[in-house]
Amino acid sequence: MNSVNQSAGSRKQISLQRGILLTNLGTPDAPTASALRPYLKQFLSDHRVVEIPEIIWWFILHLLILPFRARSSARLYQHIWTDEGSPLLAITLKQAKKLQKKLDQFCEQNNDSTPAVVKVGMRYGHPSISRALEEFKMEGIHHISVLPLYPQYSATTTGSTFDAVAQVLAKQRWVPSLRFINGYHLNEQYLNALVESIREHIAECGKPEKLLLSFHGIPERSIALGDPYYSFCQQTTEALKEKLYQEDIDILLCFQSRFGKATWLQPYTDKTLMGLAEKGIKNIAICCPGFSVDCLETLEEIQVENKKIFLDAGGKDYQYIPCLNDDSSHVEMMFELVTKNNF
Repeated sequence: MNSVNQSAGSRKQISLQRGILLTNLGTPDAPTASALRPYLKQFLSDHRVVEIPEIIWWFILHLLILPFRARSSARLYQHIWTDEGSPLLAITLKQAKKLQKKLDQFCEQNNDSTPAVVKVGMRYGHPSISRALEEFKMEGIHHISVLPLYPQYSATTTGSTFDAVAQVLAKQRWVPSLRFINGYHLNEQYLNALVESIREHIAECGKPEKLLLSFHGIPERSIALGDPYYSFCQQTTEALKEKLYQEDIDILLCFQSRFGKATWLQPYTDKTLMGLAEKGIKNIAICCPGFSVDCLETLEEIQVENKKIFLDAGGKDYQYIPCLNDDSSHVEMMFELVTKNNF
């Protein structure tokens, strides 16, 4: 009799609400060396990110990288930090708020009594994926869609996000119904939103001689081992070229943010910019389709460091086209993705 009552009690805890988990890479809690150290440790300890044997990597990470990189990274974060904190987190929270509003309106218009609850979880740092999933559990939500905000799938990003979700759920006795959206590199709304942002830039600033599409790099070894990321970046680039055909722009694919001595995906963004300037190209624009939110890699590396490289090499006009961020067309794309997967 007790077991029956306990079972009935468990059933009463079930919520008909659906959970939407937006995830991104993450950010330190503050632009300080003390805050960067645990963040970098978590990030660089992920076997999806660094595939060097664990014992060897432990010494490299703790003795060579963390003592020095935490300080240098903190200085870079200080350049982009705002009154709202980290741009990546602040913008992601805005995306979540706007997505929540759209979902609430959708449910109201369709007399849907099972609304969705949107939460943000970062792969590294706070707010964490584990915390968001724990909150869903405490609220009795057992139908969850996970949307990693990486358009082009890579094991180092989307695959790692799945690992983090699985690690949490592996400890739960009752595993929720789960929808995992593992990429959207050819999604029409995503591509159209990028095209619109590029066209708006051209209308305001004029047509550049070259348009660079700069994606985050990964080691070439990852591609050799089966990661489809490079192919997906190429497909996004080709799709954008087709959609921008009438603008008659020379579009180049390149890769940024390499780390360490290994060979990463090429051509490298910084080397490409230097080469273009040395060949007499004076006017370029650069867009980062693989980043859903402006962050250190776009606001510091692309907008500041790479601009300096281009201008120092002889370039004259360098324009950065911001990420889609919380633009209405971008939020609409997220809405369509999660409603198709959870409603």
